[in-house]
Formats: sequence, structure tokens, C-alpha cells
Amino acid sequence: MQVITSKDNEIIKNIKKLKEKKYRDQTGEYIIEGIKLVAEAITENAKISKIVVCEDCEADGSIPKDLMYEIAKYDCIYVSKKVFESISDVNTPQGILAVIKKCSSKEEISYDEDIILVLDGIADPGNLGTILRTADSVNLKQIILSQNCADPYNPKVVRSTMGAIFRLNIIETKNIVETLKDIKKNKYKVIATSLETNESIYTVELNKKAIVIGNEANGVSKEVLEIANEKIKIPMLGKTESLNAAVATGVILYEYVRRKIK
Repeated sequence: MQVITSKDNEIIKNIKKLKEKKYRDQTGEYIIEGIKLVAEAITENAKISKIVVCEDCEADGSIPKDLMYEIAKYDCIYVSKKVFESISDVNTPQGILAVIKKCSSKEEISYDEDIILVLDGIADPGNLGTILRTADSVNLKQIILSQNCADPYNPKVVRSTMGAIFRLNIIETKNIVETLKDIKKNKYKVIATSLETNESIYTVELNKKAIVIGNEANGVSKEVLEIANEKIKIPMLGKTESLNAAVATGVILYEYVRRKIK
């Protein structure tokens, strides 16, 4: 078994570059890390370019044998602990990561779902990853991101999705207003979250609706609010005026679930 021991190895340098968005965009690849995510990628038939394993973790058996058997079917690279730590993005690496090719995003929006989730300027990677995971838990198949959202292939976003990123069609739009206008032409109404309304999420209809979640600090952009059919908010009993964007998304999506299963 050949083990890469130099951080200057070209393969290692190219993997390390994928920590930066510009290289992810150039190559169409991103990194996933950890036993669970790599196993999930294999299960979901993600386009795995290569798998990197730390020789120490392979030797001490910390990576399950059944996973070691599966990764042997792919282009697998073994590296020293020092080299693995140089490309890892976490404080306590599990000794396995993979380079994944981005799925060819279907740019056309599907109008088969009751609701379409649209994110307007979600900037925090942890929030974005949590929202993607929540959307997957509700069985949404697509999500639309404005151009100023965090990169969905940022390592922190990918970790936060817990594998949901492999199951969602992520549509990144360059013009969210025009995209929403197209959605309206397809007989959906646009609902925007806003504190400047008395309309509650618990009273509005949630069928054939595009639900827009806004930026953590500034909310939904003015341009989007102007074309929204309705504005809604989550009622608060306490003194807090608003919720974290990911929490608010969860409340709204699970109100939709409540109505579906009652």
C-alpha cells in the first residue's frame, strides 16, 4: 500500500484548494469528511471522485470494516496522519474524506410539490446546512438559493446537512426576483417572512406556495417583499421578536407537515 507523506504532493495540494469556493466552482468538486458522510455518499450513489484515508485510522480499525470494503471499490488514496490533518477541515478528524463531483443541477424548477422553499441571502453556513437538512426531512426535493447565499458546498454547510445535500436539487439563481416571477406564472403564490405583518403562519394556506426565508440580519430583501403575494410571521408569546433563520424555517416547514398528517 503506497502512502502519501508529503503535503506538496499534487493530489494533496488540489484537494486542499477545494476548501476555497473559487476552486470548487472551477473544478465542480467539493469535499465531504467523516465516516457517516462518506458512507451516506456511497449509499446515495454520489459521484465520488476519490476517497482519502489516514493510514493510522485504517490500521487501528476505527473505520468500520464494511465501509473499508465499500471504499475499496473507488479511487482510494492513503496518506500519513500529518498529511490528512493538513487537508482536514475539522478539529478531530475521523481519518476519512472524499472528493465529490457536484451533481448537474436541474435548473428547471419542478412544480410538482405543494411548497417551494426559497432562501434570500442566508449567509451563515451552519444555518444553510441546517435548512437543507430540514428541507430533506420534510421530503422536499429542491431548494432555491439567491446569489448572495452562502455556498452550499462550503465544508461547514456540507457537514451540517448530514447527507441531505446528496438528495436535494439545489438551484442557485442569479436573479431571485425574476425567478419568483416565473414561479408566480406557474400558479404559485409567493409568501415572504416579515415582522411587518399581522398574518400568522398558522392561518395562511400552504398549498402551491413559494416560501421565502430572508437573511439573518436584514430579513427578506425589499425587492422580494414588493412582489410577494402575502407576508407572514411566526407569532411570539415572549419578548423575543424573531427566531434564528434555520429555526424559523423548521417551524414553518413543520406546520406544513402537521397539516399533511392530521
